[in-house]
Amino acid sequence: MDQACSTLGEGMLTAERLTAANINPRTGLATDYLNHFNEVVMLLEMLPDMPECAEDVLEWQPLSYEAHFEASNFAEKHLAIEAFRAAPVPVRRALRDVVATLDTAVCEKQGRLRSAEDVRLIAEQVAHETVEEVRPLIASASAIIHGEAIPDGTEDTEAQDAIDALFA
Repeated sequence: MDQACSTLGEGMLTAERLTAANINPRTGLATDYLNHFNEVVMLLEMLPDMPECAEDVLEWQPLSYEAHFEASNFAEKHLAIEAFRAAPVPVRRALRDVVATLDTAVCEKQGRLRSAEDVRLIAEQVAHETVEEVRPLIASASAIIHGEAIPDGTEDTEAQDAIDALFA
């Protein structure tokens, strides 16, 4: 599908089709993307009881929204990518900003694990910081995806018109 022709609420991006695919029709985003972060968070939280999880944590790599879906088994991955590209610019920007902070937080923890002489000595602290720092960032990303935290800048008329068209 030609990106220039894609508009939320029209063509292949109707609210009904997006909803059926577990993509928010208002934002054009899918919560499946958060699985990428939830998996590494789970591993980080398990470190105190299972320090061998550090190996799996170190294998984790940041993935953009589009790269996540390109590599996923999500049934409607092409629709998810197309909807993301049609999402209002302020929504995409807000998600990318939160994801950049998430990536940085996880990579910082990876760096600490790599440099630790003994993972067991820092596991409790890393797990605690994950709960305190990373989980709230995932919640922020979720709020953006669900349209509960529409970012500033939605007064951009083109983006607002796209949102309004969905509810007309």
